[in-house]
Amino acid sequence: MQANFVISLGNKSQVPIISFSATSPSLTSLKSPYFFRAAQSGSFQVNAIRDIVEEFGWREVVPIYIDNLFGETLIPYLAAALQEINIRVPYLSVIPESADDDLIAKELYKLMNNQTRVFIVHATMSLGSRILVKAEEIGLMSEGYVWIMTDSMTTLWRSIDSSAINALQGILGVKSYVPKSKELENFTVRWKRKFQSDNPNVNAEMNIIGLWAYDATFAVARAVENAGTANLRFNRTNISGSGATDLETLGVSQNGPRLIKELSKINFTGLSGDFHFVNGQLESSVFQIVNVNGNGERRVGFWTPQSGLVKDWKSTNTSAKSSSKPKLGPIIWPGDTNSVPKGWKIPVEGKKLQIGVPVKDGFTEFVKVTWDSNSKKAKSIGGYCIDVFDAVMRKMPYPVPYEYVPFATPEGNAAGSYNDLVDQVFYGIYDGVVGDITIVANRSLYVDYTLPYTESGVSLLVPVRDNNKKNAWVFLQPLTSDLWVTSGCFFVFIGFVVWVLEHRINEDFRGPPAHQVGTSFWFSFSTMVFAHREKVVSNLGRFVVIIWCFVVLVLTQSYTASLTSLLTVEQLQPTVTDINQLLKRRESVGFLSASFVKDMLLGMKFDESHIKKYGTLEELHDLFTEGSANGGISAALDEIPYIRLFLSKYCGKYTTVKPTFKTDGFGFVFPKGSPLAADVSRAILNVTQGDEMQKIHNKWFNNATCPDFDPTVSSNSLGLESFWGLFLIAGVASISALIIFAAMFLYEQKHVLFQFNPENSVWRKVRTVSRIFDQKDVSSHTFKKTEPRDASCHCSVHSIGAYGSSTNTNCPPSPSVGSNQIDPPDLVFVVEQGSVTDSPDIPPSPERSSIEFADHSHGQ
Repeated sequence: MQANFVISLGNKSQVPIISFSATSPSLTSLKSPYFFRAAQSGSFQVNAIRDIVEEFGWREVVPIYIDNLFGETLIPYLAAALQEINIRVPYLSVIPESADDDLIAKELYKLMNNQTRVFIVHATMSLGSRILVKAEEIGLMSEGYVWIMTDSMTTLWRSIDSSAINALQGILGVKSYVPKSKELENFTVRWKRKFQSDNPNVNAEMNIIGLWAYDATFAVARAVENAGTANLRFNRTNISGSGATDLETLGVSQNGPRLIKELSKINFTGLSGDFHFVNGQLESSVFQIVNVNGNGERRVGFWTPQSGLVKDWKSTNTSAKSSSKPKLGPIIWPGDTNSVPKGWKIPVEGKKLQIGVPVKDGFTEFVKVTWDSNSKKAKSIGGYCIDVFDAVMRKMPYPVPYEYVPFATPEGNAAGSYNDLVDQVFYGIYDGVVGDITIVANRSLYVDYTLPYTESGVSLLVPVRDNNKKNAWVFLQPLTSDLWVTSGCFFVFIGFVVWVLEHRINEDFRGPPAHQVGTSFWFSFSTMVFAHREKVVSNLGRFVVIIWCFVVLVLTQSYTASLTSLLTVEQLQPTVTDINQLLKRRESVGFLSASFVKDMLLGMKFDESHIKKYGTLEELHDLFTEGSANGGISAALDEIPYIRLFLSKYCGKYTTVKPTFKTDGFGFVFPKGSPLAADVSRAILNVTQGDEMQKIHNKWFNNATCPDFDPTVSSNSLGLESFWGLFLIAGVASISALIIFAAMFLYEQKHVLFQFNPENSVWRKVRTVSRIFDQKDVSSHTFKKTEPRDASCHCSVHSIGAYGSSTNTNCPPSPSVGSNQIDPPDLVFVVEQGSVTDSPDIPPSPERSSIEFADHSHGQ
């Protein structure tokens, strides 16, 4: 208030006002061009305090400040800085400057009964010392507490009475850092000698405020020298009347504008460090963090605007903030301990934690509230969730007093939905909530959850029906249509491949066309029962048949097993396979009363008239029995823990279908930013990973098992996706065999291929090669053993046939199809003494004098 008044006088008279002690951040908002703050703004230190709180992981702090402008103006800056790192300020302790010891003690007792143990004191030294002394008297300076002083108190604490210094042991303080220099050392010696000579009975030390005062005086002297002293007059104002005050008669300085211009240019290294004004005040510089021990203080670190907290400000670098090493030196905390306080504690002397629990009529295995019929008060509270929470509290590293409070009306009914119950924590009515509370996103905006202690997920529950209808076509059901078609195609393909490989060397695969086609199909399809009687004589054919028999074996065995299951096992299928079917049919769906699932259904575009609620297992079963057409439901959307409980009672009548919507399971609820949430989560891990969790589960759900429960119902038919690998192997093996056979065949007939007439068409060449393929390969070992021939008969296996009779009667005619009849205008050749006669496709050779050509088209 004094500074505001003096600044207003400076503005009126255009005289620069320089202050070395007015650190209030509110003065900056005045934006007076005639005000120069030769000190650091109090708002600069809040970032250093914030980083100290973050360094030790404290989640809550309580500011204690003086009730005046000096105290009030810093708090908004401090709260904003703490909010940047999600530090809660659950309470603001405001103490008047004129407060007596009783009022101070009353306020401190309030703090003692809260769980926060980190306090930031911002007050004048006279009031601050009284607060700290009273805090020590009532036990707030013992182990586990944290006290942090702002710059104003840290700078002046040594000036208080020695009897009060004991109350400051273990306190942390933040104050501006002054680098050492020879000038500072010489000045301090001179000043101390002079001060002691003038005040022999006073022991004092120079502090930062004194150094700012010295530098400010030096800055004014230099500015006056630069501005000159030629025009130091004031222009008087004409104010008439006898009632004018001296302030109203102040004139306007003619030299003031030049002075503020010169002051803005000032830049030198003073006793306090670099001294120059930026927007009328000194720049934020380095702060030092001190720890009060004994009659002195010990520096434990620094804070710089660039690097944050560091042990040595000279070695700061850009990576200091991300370093995992300790950023402060060893600290002796209140209670003379080196252990870092955790920053909060459940007050034993205070009230117990009020833990809200839901009240419900059904699914009482999770939470059950038993009421006294006379007093209408809760007689007992139990259930799976309650036992889990009790077990978790026993695992906590410190005692936590708590009591359960049912969320109910005076009549014993539920006082609202689960969302309403969670809201009570946000409003501060409950300190936590225990029950079958699901972790969902919209609730986490207002409260903190612990880790889940149950399985998660929301699934669709539907009735099942026996789909095993015995009919004449049941034998087709084991395989899907695509597998049937693929299998049939492969049977035909394998028959063709074996015919190609065996036709030239195996009598079983020769004969009239109909006979050959029938034999190929018979051979391929008879492999299903392994009843094929035809011998396979080629190695390539045997390779293909071995692979195909393995494929057939797997197919037949799988088919047999699936058909057996269809005919003998009860086939239960869901009545609804997808939630979209319910939307299309406009059928009703159920949800557990007061559950968040209703919002999910509305979000899926279900009409509210098609959404039915239930509260117990029996009500759900009755709704299913009635059906959607009679006011019941066709399906229910619920969480998996409830579904498992329901299926255990009605095992075999219902099942779940996909999809399963992801949720995070049940968790305990605490206020936003509560440090209890993290410790309880760690305790949950200790419980869930041990035997105690299984004992609690067996206690409440010992009979809640359904061996037939399968959360994923699927078809019993075998599909192509299960066998495509086998078909791929068979296909590759067959095609490979065909390629090898074709290469060998063409290589054997290369002398024929090379003698083709280039002018002939491709089709005629193909026909010629196909006729060669159609002949027996009499050089094969199979014919050598079964057909003894005359030694003089050397009929070439390459001959296509004879028109009429061969000139060599010792050569038997070929039994192949088409070997006796060749339609004109095709040309045939006659075999004589083993020579190959040529068709017109092959140019005649002069050496072949025995070859006789006949052209039917010319009658020759």
